[in-house]
Amino acid sequence: MTSTVVAGIDGSPASTAAAQWAAEEARRRGATLRLVHAWPWLTDGVSSYAGPDDLPAAAQRILTEAADTVREAHPELTVRTDAVLDAPADGLVAAGAEADLLVLGSRGRGGFTGLLLGSVSMAVAGRSGTPVVVVRDTGQGHGPSGEVVVGVDAHAPEEEVLAFAFREAALRGARVRAVNGWDLPPLFGYAGGAVPATQVEQLEALEAKLLTLALAGQREQHPAVEVVEDVRLGAARGLVETSAGAALVVVGRRRRSIEFGPRLGRVAHAALHHAEAPVAVVPHG
Repeated sequence: MTSTVVAGIDGSPASTAAAQWAAEEARRRGATLRLVHAWPWLTDGVSSYAGPDDLPAAAQRILTEAADTVREAHPELTVRTDAVLDAPADGLVAAGAEADLLVLGSRGRGGFTGLLLGSVSMAVAGRSGTPVVVVRDTGQGHGPSGEVVVGVDAHAPEEEVLAFAFREAALRGARVRAVNGWDLPPLFGYAGGAVPATQVEQLEALEAKLLTLALAGQREQHPAVEVVEDVRLGAARGLVETSAGAALVVVGRRRRSIEFGPRLGRVAHAALHHAEAPVAVVPHG
């Protein structure tokens, strides 16, 4: 079966950047690119219901312009366009369920100026069963160069997240920077005062050993991928600091069986809001 990369399109600059990024990804994977515009009221204001053949001119223009831009840059790519009569988050999650990857712009046409991440992108990243990549429109594009940065909890590494990062690095001929951001145990905070440097060094050495063990399986499966092991205090801060110049930042998100409560952990949340590179949120567990 041919793999598919889905990009959510709404006519915003960020969604245009997402379509371009998704096209490059589809090319690397040898996949079909599917451009999806999801909105619950695709009507002409007269009919109570509209099917895809009855789309108003604005919706059709959004899809056509995005497809034309992609085809001009990648004439060899198979590109499909689809309108989904559903709320944006619901429609995109459903469209992504049949894909290998779902790509979104960081902020759509709504929201406030300066807002780094829109509500639709946040909702989809927190709900999708398919890996989601959120692309920010920087005005500079996102090239294939740079590292693939992956956040690793060395005490409980997730193979699904690591495997995604290593595959992406292999597709790009890039290296993996595995960032094990760690925090001092709570007992140091209870004690008060400064933590002795020797104890910090001992803890950091232990974290480095755990990171090496966590990466062993993927290194064996991807011997050609260069790996940089990066251990530093502060998980969220470490990912944001290493995102500058990266091709992609990869974080994990635990699948949830309940419908209420936060869906993204603090590290994924921080990366989506502050990382300078596209961020991939990979569900696991």
